[in-house]
Amino acid sequence: MIVADGIDDEEKWLAEGIAGVQHHAFFMHRALDDNNLRDALKYSSLMLSELRTSRLSPHKYYELYMRAFDELRRLELFFKDESRHGVSIFDLYELVQHAGNVLPRLYLLCTVGSVYLRCKDAPVKDVLKDLVEMCRAVQHPIRGLFLRSYLAQISKDKLPDIGSEYDGEGDSGNVMDAVEFILQNFMEMNKLWVRLQHQGPGRIRDKREKERNELRDLVGKNLHILSQIEGVDLEMYKDTVLPSVLEQVVNCKDELAQFYLMECIIQVFPDEYHLQTLETLLGAYPQLQSTVDIKTILSQLMDRLSNYAASNAEVLPEFLQVEAFTKLSTAIGRVIEAQADIPIVGAISLHVSLLTFTLRVHPDRLDYVDQVLGSCVKKLSGKPKLDNRATKQVVALLSAPLDKYNDIVTALRLSNYPRVMDHLDNQTNKVMAMLIIQSIMKNNTLISTADKVEVLFELIKGLITDLDATTVDEVDEEDFSEEQNSVARLIHMLHNNDPEEMFKIICSVKKHIMRGGPRRLPFTVPSLIFSALRLVRQLQGQDGDVVGEEVPTTPKKIFQLLNEIIEALSSVSSPELALRLYLQCAEAANDCDLEPVAYEFFTEAFVLYEEEIAYSAKLLKKPDQCRAVYACSHLFWVDDQDGIKDGERYAMKGLPSLSGSSFVCFFVSFPLHTCVS
Repeated sequence: MIVADGIDDEEKWLAEGIAGVQHHAFFMHRALDDNNLRDALKYSSLMLSELRTSRLSPHKYYELYMRAFDELRRLELFFKDESRHGVSIFDLYELVQHAGNVLPRLYLLCTVGSVYLRCKDAPVKDVLKDLVEMCRAVQHPIRGLFLRSYLAQISKDKLPDIGSEYDGEGDSGNVMDAVEFILQNFMEMNKLWVRLQHQGPGRIRDKREKERNELRDLVGKNLHILSQIEGVDLEMYKDTVLPSVLEQVVNCKDELAQFYLMECIIQVFPDEYHLQTLETLLGAYPQLQSTVDIKTILSQLMDRLSNYAASNAEVLPEFLQVEAFTKLSTAIGRVIEAQADIPIVGAISLHVSLLTFTLRVHPDRLDYVDQVLGSCVKKLSGKPKLDNRATKQVVALLSAPLDKYNDIVTALRLSNYPRVMDHLDNQTNKVMAMLIIQSIMKNNTLISTADKVEVLFELIKGLITDLDATTVDEVDEEDFSEEQNSVARLIHMLHNNDPEEMFKIICSVKKHIMRGGPRRLPFTVPSLIFSALRLVRQLQGQDGDVVGEEVPTTPKKIFQLLNEIIEALSSVSSPELALRLYLQCAEAANDCDLEPVAYEFFTEAFVLYEEEIAYSAKLLKKPDQCRAVYACSHLFWVDDQDGIKDGERYAMKGLPSLSGSSFVCFFVSFPLHTCVS
């Protein structure tokens, strides 16, 4: 209720202020129409006295200020006409200083000063210096900020600049005078802005900070005007502008001001200037307050520089010349060291921005990319489990090289890439592994060496082995099948035309997938088998009897390996799949004219079939056994023979294939069959 009353009161005060401005403006207009200078100054002073209020919030004060500002524009036009009618602008400049209250006096002084600058009756630099110094008389934060904002607004098109009509020789003024004027106004405005946080009781601190945030553009306007001056070249920016601005930013020791002004510097000045003054700019970051969100500022700087490099390839040598990567990397390390309590997500996001910068500016420097990943590993070392936000940043860090190169082979050359993945939780590790496989499939990337296969399978180990003690019941079957099918498809992307290297790849894959356990082997083994059979067809015709220190890869050698793989599969409750693979290998061996090898595969297939059938018999209940024997009896019963059949003799023919219990079942079912017939 108190808040509501406060809002109603503020609306009432604003309405009263606007009414006062309109009332006095009416009489000012009448005086202007009558060319009555004295009354015009009198009523304009009364009108501007409404801006002396301290009861309005910045937002409401701005509304009142804009009403007065519009009226001052008309007053300025009147002053221009007076100067043409023979009234000395110098006398006018002196006359307005007799206003009773300081705030109206300074608004009028700035308005006349604008005309004074335009007519050039006095050196521009002297008028600018006089105006900016006199505005110090107003030290109330809100009133002072709007007054100086008005000064910046009415003078910005009258500053000495290259090619400007106000740029002169000697005492008249030059670019440096304009720069000093803006810098001084900026510094005074920043002091007022920072001082605003101490206004009022401590219990409304949050409200004050919100109000301060609303006023920030008034301060930043000075930097924007400064960036528009043509005469501010790189040398002047490096020697004068940037050091002065950074000194003010660091010394104000205010979190809100430091964050906003550093952002403002990055946004308003040219990218080329940032590149050439990188060391100076980065040197200020560790000096900022520990609560300042430096990671966002640094990220914005790196984004601007990387966009600058991407838009113009001709500037890339400049990045190497100024050692931009080294300076940025060093700055990030210093910031993290200076802000010991920086959240882990903030530190990782800094590395993400640095990596993005590196991939855009130096895509050919894999050592830079690996260095960023290594720096991130050091920061992650010893840290507890990452939260969701930090995990997302790590995934972004790992995804950046994949998105840039569209080639996992390049990422496999980064030694720190797997070390970063090790810091992901098991579920996210699987997600990242799936992204890697999808990248390979999307870009049809062939992995052609055993060494790269080793690194690749180290990256996707979350899919091919159990990294934790997750039980079978906790695993979603659909997700599990999708993951394993992806691994199976990946195996077909591992290829080399050289038989020796291809055999090494097959052996490497075998080593990894055999650790997958009984649930994974039925998915992954068939792909490996058929990949090996492709190599067999490539080598078809070699018998493997070559003598030497190193036996070359031959079909016989590959079939030995395949036998071991299928044998492992047959022992993990996948006998039917193992049987089919045995027969497939037997067919391939027969095509290679390796009859002993084919015979061995057929033998293994029949042995497997025999054993599984025997095991199956033990699983049948008595009624099922009875039905089985009854069905088998039809093998020995011939319907098309004439005469009476000896049922007992036919039954005895089936006894060798029946167990004792089956024999009993057979004779129980036999009379039934006879009766039915």
